[in-house]
Amino acid sequence: MILFIKLLLAHLLGDFIWQPNSWVIDKEAKKHKSIYLYLHILLHGILAAILVGDLQFIPYAVLIAITHGIIDLIKLNFQQNKTKRTWFVVDQIAHVLILTGVVLLYQNEAINLLWFDNQFWILITGFLFITKPTSIFIKTVISIWSPESQDDRDNSLASAGNYIGILERLFVFCFILTGHFEAIGFLLAAKSIFRFGDLKEAKDRKLTEYVLIGTLISFGVAIVIGLIVQELLLQLL
Repeated sequence: MILFIKLLLAHLLGDFIWQPNSWVIDKEAKKHKSIYLYLHILLHGILAAILVGDLQFIPYAVLIAITHGIIDLIKLNFQQNKTKRTWFVVDQIAHVLILTGVVLLYQNEAINLLWFDNQFWILITGFLFITKPTSIFIKTVISIWSPESQDDRDNSLASAGNYIGILERLFVFCFILTGHFEAIGFLLAAKSIFRFGDLKEAKDRKLTEYVLIGTLISFGVAIVIGLIVQELLLQLL
């Protein structure tokens, strides 16, 4: 585990802390012709080798540097302005997977599917349930009311309400599993304070009721799923 942590630290330093914006701009403009792309690749290899601190790891550091460069080149050549966010996520996931593979290869370990025990499957199912599936469920339930005008939607970030709902449910889910039930009340109060100004200015009772129904359903589902997952986990102990 500590080897992966060191490699992840090297990645964070090389990709974010010690990569100036000027390098990023130059790479995006010149792609494989950018000198900064190769400096960036070299930096990742050096950081990995130094932080691990083992001469036997040098070939693996070279492997990390080369694969990092290949992944970056693929991203630079295929990303567009509207797909930058998607490619950023794909790029980072690919780098982390490479680091994981290098750790397993260096330590001569095989991927053991038993790592994913019953607790993992319960947690991941509960986690995923309260994201998009619950958003669709809530949207379906409250679809009989539609108090917001087109102007209200135009003044809001795209899909902001959906993402806020997912985040709040994840917070509630984590609070329940860690035994901090009081934090749920704090979260609900904080959201109420932030929404109070909008609802007051809207002067629309239907909008207020609409928001309250959606919020209470969202919190309610998160609490129920959190309690169910908690009980299932306790039964495995």
